[in-house]
Amino acid sequence: MPLKICFYEDACFDQFFPLTKMRPVYTLRAGIVPLFKRVERYFGDAEICFAARAQVSPLLAETFQDIPVNIIKKSDDGVLFLNGRIRNYGDLPQLIRGHDSSCAYTCGNETIAVMFKGGLLKTAPSVATQREYTEHFAAEANDIPARETTATMYNYCWEIMADIEPEIIADFQKLKTDPTTDKNELPTRVFIIKPEDVILGSGVQVSPGALLDASRGPIYIGGNCRVDTQAAVYGPCYIGPNSVVVAGKVVASSIGHTCRVGGEVEKSIFHSYVNKYHAGFIGHSYVGPWVNFGAMTTNSDLKNNYSNIRVSVGGKPIDTGSIKVGSFIGDHTKFGIGMLLNTGINIGVSCNLFGGTMIADKEVPSFSWGTTGAYQRYDVNKAIETAQKSAGRRDHRLSDREIELLRRLSEDKNEDDGIVRL
Repeated sequence: MPLKICFYEDACFDQFFPLTKMRPVYTLRAGIVPLFKRVERYFGDAEICFAARAQVSPLLAETFQDIPVNIIKKSDDGVLFLNGRIRNYGDLPQLIRGHDSSCAYTCGNETIAVMFKGGLLKTAPSVATQREYTEHFAAEANDIPARETTATMYNYCWEIMADIEPEIIADFQKLKTDPTTDKNELPTRVFIIKPEDVILGSGVQVSPGALLDASRGPIYIGGNCRVDTQAAVYGPCYIGPNSVVVAGKVVASSIGHTCRVGGEVEKSIFHSYVNKYHAGFIGHSYVGPWVNFGAMTTNSDLKNNYSNIRVSVGGKPIDTGSIKVGSFIGDHTKFGIGMLLNTGINIGVSCNLFGGTMIADKEVPSFSWGTTGAYQRYDVNKAIETAQKSAGRRDHRLSDREIELLRRLSEDKNEDDGIVRL
């Protein structure tokens, strides 16, 4: 029987705001696949389920319809609860395979995983919630051994962004050897450097004069993408299905499905449905779905004095330890033409920012309307109306669950009910 793995959220989910306002951290992406799918490198036949906050779980279940959410079926071989913030698996897979009883696995003073084996589950129902598993763990915690693991965890969004290149390379190598991966012939009259590290999916159109340069890392372009003339893609790079790359360059980035990308994008993650069609620069950033960048909107990712960049998270300034950090932008936020985004800023969900000025605030609240120093509250009904129009332009309809979540976020209801404390 395959191992059952339940990815869960812990109390640190808000350290990844604004990206985790509408989803759990384990559905974010650094490389080609979401964070939770990395587990397939170590447990390829595992059955996966999710434990998530009540606030985001309805939309999560709708997004990943083939993965159970907050429903955990007991297994004779046990259930592995795996912290969704896991970054590097280290020796954790070996420890799990070599341990026949219940065990907690720790990283410093944090729990990174708990294996629930037979005895610990004797009184658990055949189908349980994450709360019931947590209660079982709390009741038996004194009898469960703990082992230190070399596995590590993410703590903030910029750490995910920092892993773009190695994670694209790792995901590419797995997909390259997978016989089910869609691989089409490379086109002619296109400049391709190191073609053995370039994979194009079905229906990809690359116009004459485009450049695909895999000399520094692989390039994976998903099905039905279009790469126009005078567009350059430098690996390691991922372009998701149904996306369009127009004139400009994309460097060492992970671009999700149904995005439109132009100008210059460097070492950034576009989650999905991002529109950056015009000139302007976005670097070292994580951009949520349905964000629109007006023409010439540009962010800074480096200070003039080359000092470490500090990012405000929940009003608390955090030293990133890096001199290269750009922007973290929540779902459905829109920028007018010529907006300038200061270094290391955090912009919430459903903002509408305009005026052709510099956004100097380190943290912009969700549902902000206007420009620096003069924000008004963006009416949620108008925000939803704009979001629906934006989705319609991509032949997509926002679901009732997403609309309801936007309404709850507009009320500043960042609920933590459903997180797992192990």
